[in-house]
Amino acid sequence: MLVVVIISSGCGAGGTTIYTKDATEACLQDAGLQPRPVTETADFVANSATGGAFVVQLVANRVTVSFGETEADADNIDQAYRRFKATNVGINDVLRRQGNALMLWHVHPQDDDLATITGCLKR
Repeated sequence: MLVVVIISSGCGAGGTTIYTKDATEACLQDAGLQPRPVTETADFVANSATGGAFVVQLVANRVTVSFGETEADADNIDQAYRRFKATNVGINDVLRRQGNALMLWHVHPQDDDLATITGCLKR
């Protein structure tokens, strides 16, 4: 019984939701979008994401969504994007995070595009 209490306390409101690449891709496909694999030459940070990554082309923007298997992995992805950004990139404008998912936008995201992607982040 003690084990159940410990496990339950780790899953409460204070915990972080861990999103998955497969469930998120399925949601985006249902929404009519086609996630594509990330190539190593295009984005080596996303290519090394422990939970996988994909690119989604929207009407006027593109986003790379990377997943850490854990919160610490997502921290590492976030730090890598900030460390390896181009000098002319306002990273705070194009890098967004929700739980273990990081979204690197090609240009500043419009609210509806951001809502489409974040609305499809699934476990």
